[in-house]
Amino acid sequence: MLKIAYHSIYKHHLPDGHRFPMAKYDLLPRQLIHEGTCTEANFFEPGIIDDTHVLRCHTQEYLTNLKAIAIERREARKIGFPLSKELVQREQIIAQGTIDGCHYALEYGIAMNVAGGTHHAYTDHGEAFCMLNDQAIGARYLQSQGLAKKILIIDLDVHQGNGTAEIFQNDPTVFTFSMHGEANYPFKKETSDLDIALETDTTDAQYLTALKEAFPTLIEQQQPDFIFYLSGVDILASDKLGKLGCSIQGCKERDRYVLQTCKDANIPVQCSMGGGYSPDIKIIIDAHANTFRLAQDIYF
Repeated sequence: MLKIAYHSIYKHHLPDGHRFPMAKYDLLPRQLIHEGTCTEANFFEPGIIDDTHVLRCHTQEYLTNLKAIAIERREARKIGFPLSKELVQREQIIAQGTIDGCHYALEYGIAMNVAGGTHHAYTDHGEAFCMLNDQAIGARYLQSQGLAKKILIIDLDVHQGNGTAEIFQNDPTVFTFSMHGEANYPFKKETSDLDIALETDTTDAQYLTALKEAFPTLIEQQQPDFIFYLSGVDILASDKLGKLGCSIQGCKERDRYVLQTCKDANIPVQCSMGGGYSPDIKIIIDAHANTFRLAQDIYF
């Protein structure tokens, strides 16, 4: 059964200026149930993550200050949200959802998190709406429990996974692959194990060609026993924070290729949704829903 992390807090406690793009966290599960892709049984509600798991990726000082809402003002501005205890709790629950998803992926082959993909969170600070790096935390959790040795993180959000790259910069057991818009935030990129920077207005065909040239080679060379997939839909031409030129169909074909490749290689995969900021919320929901539709079609 496809298991999906979702908590009502995903849609709450968001500042007024950020409620439009964040409405997807409420609307996406509703759409999946309405259309029959999922039922209530597919969803599970994560709790708050234990600090032990967070501290495998983030410093004690940062976590302490974050939970106390005592982040230095300049650093807090990088996060982009006015901080509150509710927002920090939301981030803790998202990270636990990804950890729980790791167990479900090991059991069923795949698991999803309606939120997550917080790849701009560094070891000692947050950036760009990201405070705790959920998939980095999940990777270190799996290793700490002896559930995986070599991990591949495939980040296909339009923005480079700079925080993820920094966290694992000296860790050969986690391979970081980011394919992103060259002209997009962050304007000062970190160095992933593999970065593919795409030109503005990259088409579906160009995008898929680059992905298909890189992904199978990485699996062959790295031999991962677990994959994290950040499936941002901000690669769409309609996205107001992205600069690529992909269509909804192209984005769907990207997801199909990644998930089918993981399935064929018999490598468990945990998926976090990442970004999506098209002005029409229906486009965001449809593009994200495709990832769940494909997971059901390919795995179940």
